[in-house]
Amino acid sequence: MKTFLKKFWAAMRLPSTHFSLGFLTLGGFICGVLFWGGFNTALEATNTEAFCVGCHEMEANVYADLQTTVHWNNSSGVRAGCPDCHVPHNWTDKIARKVAASKEVYGWLFGTIDTEEEFEAHRLTMARREWARFRANDSLECRNCHSYAAMDFAEQSQRASDQHERFLATGERTCIDCHAGIAHRLPDLSEQARGPASFDDRMPFTRRDGIPGTRLQVYLDGH
Repeated sequence: MKTFLKKFWAAMRLPSTHFSLGFLTLGGFICGVLFWGGFNTALEATNTEAFCVGCHEMEANVYADLQTTVHWNNSSGVRAGCPDCHVPHNWTDKIARKVAASKEVYGWLFGTIDTEEEFEAHRLTMARREWARFRANDSLECRNCHSYAAMDFAEQSQRASDQHERFLATGERTCIDCHAGIAHRLPDLSEQARGPASFDDRMPFTRRDGIPGTRLQVYLDGH
């Protein structure tokens, strides 16, 4: 193998004796276009809702959750699908997300969440991982559609406008801090199910009744 690689590298360094520089340049350009077209086509194919729910684990669980929420049916007729909320729109962040998500193929191959019972057993772990990702990127996918600058506070409830002005405008909180569970059923967040409280679970927040509490209490209150 070592000898073959040496011969191959030596051949690659030799100048062309049969093709002109123009031919090689044009050929390289055409190959580049074909490669990019194929790569982009494959990328977009994996960025569709049909691809996301192509396995029964997603279709029977989180996709079913989505169909009961305001992101599926609403007065404006605008529907947010799987890639709208879980894949960044700009290209560089999209590629980084695809690379990071490639490990999910491992879980699919080995049936980590193959049954409803297994999915529910892992729901909290998966939810926490996704919440952490949203917090790390300042809810980037949410902001692809929702903009603080475009909000009409007169059309919001008093409670919503107060929370947006208090936390979102100052950057003290990000979308996912208040809206976890907006598109999927929340996992069991009881003490027994979640184990030791994490830092994020203990983070102070305002409950529905206006009484200071923790994020965990907000979730359990149905926030």
